[in-house]
Amino acid sequence: MAIDTRTEAPKVSIGDYLRRNIREYGLLLALVVIMVLFQVLTGGVLFRPVNITNLVLQNSFIIIMALGMLLIIVAGHIDLSVGSIVAFIGGISAIMLVKWGWHPAIVVPLCLIIGAAMGAAQGYWVAYQKIPSFIVTLAGMLVFRGMTYVVLEGRPIGPFPKEFQLLSTGFVPDFLAFGDAADGLIKNYFALVVVIALVAYAIYAGMKNRRINDAHGTENEPFAFFVVQMAIISAVALFLGFQLATYRGFPNVLVVMAVLIALYSFVTTRTTIGRRIYALGGNEKAAKLSGINTERLTFLAFVNMGALAALAGMIIAARLNSATPKAGVGFELDVIAACFIGGASASGGVGKITGAVIGAFIMGVMNNGMSIMGIGIDYQQLIKGLVLLAAVYFDVYNKNKAV
Repeated sequence: MAIDTRTEAPKVSIGDYLRRNIREYGLLLALVVIMVLFQVLTGGVLFRPVNITNLVLQNSFIIIMALGMLLIIVAGHIDLSVGSIVAFIGGISAIMLVKWGWHPAIVVPLCLIIGAAMGAAQGYWVAYQKIPSFIVTLAGMLVFRGMTYVVLEGRPIGPFPKEFQLLSTGFVPDFLAFGDAADGLIKNYFALVVVIALVAYAIYAGMKNRRINDAHGTENEPFAFFVVQMAIISAVALFLGFQLATYRGFPNVLVVMAVLIALYSFVTTRTTIGRRIYALGGNEKAAKLSGINTERLTFLAFVNMGALAALAGMIIAARLNSATPKAGVGFELDVIAACFIGGASASGGVGKITGAVIGAFIMGVMNNGMSIMGIGIDYQQLIKGLVLLAAVYFDVYNKNKAV
């Protein structure tokens, strides 16, 4: 007779669960509150289809760079050079496309390789020569900015070929067009169907994960909380998907961003290298004693950051249809702020991809909402600085409370 060795999953109240996961759900709640607040303050402009599209286009490069910056911060380092890499790669791509007449199919991968090499140049000094990343990347920020002025000779270069502009300004075509879409409310049925399918899959995956946890005796979130959470997320996703479908559908850059978010979420949660990066940031000496090649991990983190900054540089250049020496100024601060607002710890070892993405959206919604309201850049910087300080204080407070 077979003996059932399964253990019953522990039950937890909604209050206890929320207290233990206050960082994650508090961040999501903050994003929802900020979006609703600016929707009211802007008189409904924030959630208009055109503005939602602009919100994606304006913040895609911040989110893309935040994915790489999170790994740098989790590993216990910082990268101040990403804004300068953005400008340099934008300039190099402009020279290749406009002056040399190269095809975008050659320029895009070549620029990614150049960006990765720039990251590697900094990663070598941090990983193998043990020079603090703050100093190395500060030097990189100055060097790469100077190189940008040299290659562009202090002047903007443009415009770009239409094929290259599609990287940032193009939209996924409607593969399910019914009749003349221009006459109906829905302009892109494909976008709406994809969003519905993704919502259905999210619900299915959530239920499947709960069953797996039950089978292994692992703690699940309270079912009532799960239902409410999925209902809210589904409603928001369907609303945003409908709004995009009534305009032009998915921007190409949104697809690129979604693929990268899914890839980096998988790497950080389901792979060995992801777990090792967190171990490196948590305690480098212990990680090294356990057999982890900490130098190589640090080096690869900077290589990855350089490649993502290069991609962001091309997206920005394509969107502006011009490469300028001053592109990317201050971007490193927005990217770092997005990671810290998203729950990353300044001491390393803590942070999630979803948190960095939500943090970037919080920054983006605030920038967009305040611009619509006509708030000056001086007050915008003041407010963003206070939000960043509050987020870091919240992180420190929770750590001290846990101790």
